[in-house]
Amino acid sequence: MSVAGQNRANGSDVLVDEPVKESARSPIEPSGSTLCRRRRLKVAHPERCIGCLSCMFACSRINTGHASLERSAIKIRTQGGIEGDPYVVVCHDCQDPSCVRACPAGALCRRPEGGVEFKRDLCTGCGECTKACLVGAISLDCEGKAVKCRHCGACVAFCPHAVLRLEDVPASPGPR
Repeated sequence: MSVAGQNRANGSDVLVDEPVKESARSPIEPSGSTLCRRRRLKVAHPERCIGCLSCMFACSRINTGHASLERSAIKIRTQGGIEGDPYVVVCHDCQDPSCVRACPAGALCRRPEGGVEFKRDLCTGCGECTKACLVGAISLDCEGKAVKCRHCGACVAFCPHAVLRLEDVPASPGPR
């Protein structure tokens, strides 16, 4: 399922959660590749973040139907309390994801084009993925299930300061 939104900072439309097929290549890219590319969320301008939490509310509302900071896959944290600078914590879609290796239930698995897919129905809530994630991007929600970024871009559309962006990533080979 895709989600459309409008970035309030620059008025651009954002279509999210769909892999970019080779037919959608820009005219300057070389042809001949048969791999599908994927999109990954990137913290493009961390210095612009004011900690408004709009991205967190957008993430939880669009992905779970509830406006809840706990159910958001993107996290805004501060160093030094309320006076500290905010910083964004988001899944890095690792090439060799430790969360996948740590999940005993198989709820986290590598996507064929790269990145990590989360299967909520398989999650037992053991929390091993949260311990294994090197950047602290996975948390457990109020139901004890893992919350992990899908790189859908819902947060990008609602960030008023263009801190976040979706970038195209060449497909990586599957698990070795």
